Amino acid sequence: MAEKKKKEPTPEDIMKMEIAAELGLMEKVAELGWGGLTAKETGRIGGLMTAKKKQRKK
Repeated sequence: MAEKKKKEPTPEDIMKMEIAAELGLMEKVAELGWGGLTAKETGRIGGLMTAKKKQRKK
């Protein structure tokens, strides 16, 4: 069986992890993976990522 390569986290991945940590969701992500989050939690992360990206453009 082939080994999975650890991919290098992109800046977006890093931002996603930072926001998840701010929201207190990293423990849930570590336990269940990103797919274990509810749609509401995922949407909140996505919304905050979009807001941060817009703010960085200014």
